[in-house]
Amino acid sequence: MDHITLPKAVQNFIAATNAHDANALAAVFGDGATVRDDGTTYAGGAEIREWIQAHLITPKIVITPTSFAGDRLVASGDGEFPGGPLSFAFVFGIKDDQVTDLAIAPV
Repeated sequence: MDHITLPKAVQNFIAATNAHDANALAAVFGDGATVRDDGTTYAGGAEIREWIQAHLITPKIVITPTSFAGDRLVASGDGEFPGGPLSFAFVFGIKDDQVTDLAIAPV
């Protein structure tokens, strides 16, 4: 795989996810951030922390990037869930090296 250049916020998101570090993951998100995943929107720190725990930490998700263009990361996600690994698109809104908006959908 060729080297993929990623914005710092995306690098931090992947590193914290793969390290299963909930505090580092929460720190990736700016004030007032939102996450849209599995048909639900999570807004603000408390809801995003719950999402982080339930969707990334507990299933021990590991993200392997395959491409990045514009604001869209396509990556393989694997962990302790049925049917993995699966490909996902992560569309990031970023400001000042923090994620302001994240939308996740299967590819």
